[in-house]
Amino acid sequence: MTRTDARGCHVSGATAAALDLYERALAAASSWRVGAEPLAAAAQREAPQFVMAHVLQASLLIGGRDPRRVRSARPILARAALLPANDIERMHLAALFAVLGDDYERAKAQLGELLTRQPRDLLALQVAHSLDYTTGDRARLLGRVDAVLPAWSSDLPGHHAVLAMHAFGLEENDELDHAEARARAALASNPADARAHHVMAHVFEAGGRSDAGVAWMNEHASAWQPGTTVATHGWWHVALFHLARDEAGQALALYDRRVRRTPGNDVADLIDATSLLWRIALQGLDVGARWAELAAAWEAHIDDAFCSFTDFHAMLAFVGARDDVRARRLELVLERSQSQSTRHGETTRRLGLRACRALMAYGRGDDALAITLLAGLPMLAHRFGGSHAQRDVLHLTLQHAIGRLRRPTRRPPAARWSTVAAT
Repeated sequence: MTRTDARGCHVSGATAAALDLYERALAAASSWRVGAEPLAAAAQREAPQFVMAHVLQASLLIGGRDPRRVRSARPILARAALLPANDIERMHLAALFAVLGDDYERAKAQLGELLTRQPRDLLALQVAHSLDYTTGDRARLLGRVDAVLPAWSSDLPGHHAVLAMHAFGLEENDELDHAEARARAALASNPADARAHHVMAHVFEAGGRSDAGVAWMNEHASAWQPGTTVATHGWWHVALFHLARDEAGQALALYDRRVRRTPGNDVADLIDATSLLWRIALQGLDVGARWAELAAAWEAHIDDAFCSFTDFHAMLAFVGARDDVRARRLELVLERSQSQSTRHGETTRRLGLRACRALMAYGRGDDALAITLLAGLPMLAHRFGGSHAQRDVLHLTLQHAIGRLRRPTRRPPAARWSTVAAT
């Protein structure tokens, strides 16, 4: 029996109960709230022939920077590929298989064609938006949502998420006023949309409005912090606002209480923790043994050969900890990767190896080389993926290297470099 989802998209193999579970899972995922994965799995168990339940399960796995998690989607997609499916569902599957094949551009193109045919496909839009972010595709991050907006209206479930995605694309393309208006519209529709609160944090950061950012995030913490997939990252933003106010002590307290409260090796959490600790140390605060803990956690990802953005943050930790052995191990992996005809090989050739060697030079006090290597990155840095706020660590490190070179007599003793203090 052919059914349609809440936005009028035809789905294959669903029962009424399974479709309800699917809608609940998609609502959680599109608002960046926890619980989507078990709901999607329950929908698949309720209706094993339900193609989009499989697609949603796989989509929740392929959007991150951990290759183990991404590859875990393979058996789910293999099962789905054997099921009767309509044309749109087959396009979903083709895009996800392209991601597994490390061909993100083909996946993005496939999803673009799908959205041309079915602009109300919320899951396709969310996956494409995630891939645009991961690949640093600023133009599509905004243009893709622009193109489908006319097909949406406020009475369609998920409209708030489309507005939030549009808001993030606007912010990353420096249209801050429009981005804020869109994010506020999303929150007026769904105050629990953690993605929209995240956009507000970016708007405040990009606009240099640190006081307003701290106030917003603290006032709305009950909406973006408990039960969301962005809780740690939200506190990362709060800590950045404190750093912008020269409150490194408060930022370090947030690192301990919120960002790195529970040590682990989840890639997203490690990226936030490492980036924050590096920035805190750049402000001259001694961060003690925290670097050693992060370096040990990053060791499991040295051989990933999957994401240059991840490699860069792992190197931040190794340099911060003065861990030359692990830093050199990662450098060797990147030297091998740069010759590969893969997405990671390309970004390693263009950005990753150069950026990591710049950090190594900075760590051993060779500021002239660090500056030379870092100065050539800005025009390509967006290819790292991530956001403006995340990539800003490149610019901050360059500034501090320049400062140290200009004031060599103020450079701290090498024995203290584990703090990464610049002046």
